[in-house]
Amino acid sequence: MSLLLLVVSALHILILILLFVATLDKSWWTLPGQESLNLWYDCKWNGTTEAWSCSNVSDNGWLKAVQVLMVLSLILCCLSFILFMFQLYTMRRGGLFYATGFCQLCTSVAVFTGALIYSIHAKEILKRTEGSFGYCFGLAWAAFPLALVSGIMYIHLRKRE
Repeated sequence: MSLLLLVVSALHILILILLFVATLDKSWWTLPGQESLNLWYDCKWNGTTEAWSCSNVSDNGWLKAVQVLMVLSLILCCLSFILFMFQLYTMRRGGLFYATGFCQLCTSVAVFTGALIYSIHAKEILKRTEGSFGYCFGLAWAAFPLALVSGIMYIHLRKRE
């Protein structure tokens, strides 16, 4: 049982790391020539000063929805981990982790919806046609099935001695 708890906890921490990097790092969209755009800033590499030069992204409604959904997924994932630890130490033996599982399933839905909106409306959000999706976009898509599997595992997990 302790190995299962270790695996579930490690999976949850992995999902948290993926969501933090996907939400806060600067590569949701990459353009030719070391320019990248994230959910918050449009960053360009300045070769003469050897530093990133960043400006705010557009006030597009779709982008705001993606920002809100990614932050919501982070909050829900943190909340579900705290809830899991709380239930682990206070729940009576034989109890199921329904609340943690539901919270983690909501995390996966939020990530899925945010990444889907970004993939469908990327050209409209960015007002550019060149470029491709960056690694943070891929991390968000990778976090979705992991959070879904984690939520299902929590729902079926029973507390044992």
